[in-house]
Amino acid sequence: MKIWDKGIAVDKKIEQFTIGRDRELDMYLAQFDVQASRAQANMLAGAGLISAAENQQLQQGLQELAAQLEAGTFTIGEDFEDVHSKIEAYLTEHYGDAGKKIHTARSRNDQVLTAIQLFLKDYTRRAAAKTLELVEVLLQKAETHKTDLMPGYTHFQAAMPSSFGLWFSAYAEHLLLDLALFEAAHTVADQNPLGSGAGFGSSFPIDRLQTTQEMGFNNLAVSSVGAQMLRGKTEKTVAFALAGMAATLAKMSYDLVLYNGQDMAFVELPAAFTTGSSIMPHKKNPDVFELIRARCNALQALPNTLMLATGNLPSGYHRDFQILKEILFEPMTQFLDILDIVLFALPQLRIKPDLLNQPKYDAVFTVENINQLIQTGTPFRTAYKQVGLAVEDGSYVPHKEFQTTHLGSVHNLGLDEIRAKVARFRAGSRLG
Repeated sequence: MKIWDKGIAVDKKIEQFTIGRDRELDMYLAQFDVQASRAQANMLAGAGLISAAENQQLQQGLQELAAQLEAGTFTIGEDFEDVHSKIEAYLTEHYGDAGKKIHTARSRNDQVLTAIQLFLKDYTRRAAAKTLELVEVLLQKAETHKTDLMPGYTHFQAAMPSSFGLWFSAYAEHLLLDLALFEAAHTVADQNPLGSGAGFGSSFPIDRLQTTQEMGFNNLAVSSVGAQMLRGKTEKTVAFALAGMAATLAKMSYDLVLYNGQDMAFVELPAAFTTGSSIMPHKKNPDVFELIRARCNALQALPNTLMLATGNLPSGYHRDFQILKEILFEPMTQFLDILDIVLFALPQLRIKPDLLNQPKYDAVFTVENINQLIQTGTPFRTAYKQVGLAVEDGSYVPHKEFQTTHLGSVHNLGLDEIRAKVARFRAGSRLG
């Protein structure tokens, strides 16, 4: 069953190719197509295009479909091209002419686009909620380990004293920055395209403001041509948000893979969180963070893949947009799985104390030796040379007693300020 069927047979090979994976991927959209169809039916009744009795029948049928989705019994069989044709067929089978009327003043273009907008809007909220949960975990770890020092690295060389509190809080703060991209994606998704039809509106007296309000959109995509141009744009903004946050999580995972190794041995995962070697019995591999790193690196390719798929298209609908579901939907689910596993593993991470007491890290205190000389009146450049020569000739003795005072430093992490950022985000964002 196809909602565009005019009674002309389509070659089976062509049909199979053009349908692609829609039956599978449209399960992501099913609940949102039901939601949009409920608003469509109410609007049609308000505009006098269907009767109140027909609307009641449609609402009953759509409620039945929603219950099937909730129970996990809703399926899209091979008799149907996509979820949209399945829903309309169900309504027609059970409620006759009322089901045939629901597509009045609606094109599959704006029907599909509306479901996608609702789905991506809902997704940005769910991803943001998990991210905020991770931010809280990182801040808790930062508080717990604020006095546990570690060597900070530049160029893969031990550089200056740092702390686990500083490290954990850095990632908490950067995930908040990444949420700004999700806020932007949410804004683009929060535009109602329903009623734009095939891209040129309708001669029926439909009420687009009514459907906007009923579906919970904060904005109406006013121009019918512009509404159709959301297809591809919304997916790309979500992809950029995913790529930005994936980059942060990949970097954090790379740090933890390094810190877990025997050479650094800064952190330790519980044995149950590691895997072994088929030949080396001593190995406890941090595969979980290696796979997070790999999956997050793959997610960073999404914006480019989507741009290549849509970058040379003019305005209006094109079937090219169909493959965006294949490119984006499953990686979106993978990203939520990544957040879940990070939330599971990170609280179990054990920190090695007293790292900087090891003689191999004595050199990270050279700047503190310089600072000590400066406080006695020695010019910086002179102090720098003196300490450098002491390191070279073996007379250097590290000055390990130091205290930082400025905001965002080893001994003044500024966790309250970062928590205030979290509070401002929650208060000011529709994602918070």
